[in-house]
Amino acid sequence: MKVLLVDDDSVHLLILKKIFEKSNDEVVVARNGREALQYLEFDASFHVILTDIMMPVMDGVEFLAHLKESPRTSDIPTIGFTAGDVEFFRAKSKVLFDRLVAKPMDFYDLYHLARFAVERQAG
Repeated sequence: MKVLLVDDDSVHLLILKKIFEKSNDEVVVARNGREALQYLEFDASFHVILTDIMMPVMDGVEFLAHLKESPRTSDIPTIGFTAGDVEFFRAKSKVLFDRLVAKPMDFYDLYHLARFAVERQAG
């Protein structure tokens, strides 16, 4: 599975990257939505995207809007996570995340959500 992790928190990125790499998944890391979009311009072959919502430069809601408007990336399952109010971000987002979960979360739960999203997409 090829995973794009988008978060400005280095500790979260490190933990999630290690969890996915234990299963021999390929992991690409971006520190904000703009950086993630730059990766996707050159390679849109990701199976799933996990993104924080509150980030500098481009937040997860704006990133999702750009992601879903492009035919190359609109079908990639996208899981958002936030320390903020999940319902607020659901209402704020014009496009829905495949899943939106609250922090703190169990990183293994996030891993399993990603696996399930990819399996459902392949379905």
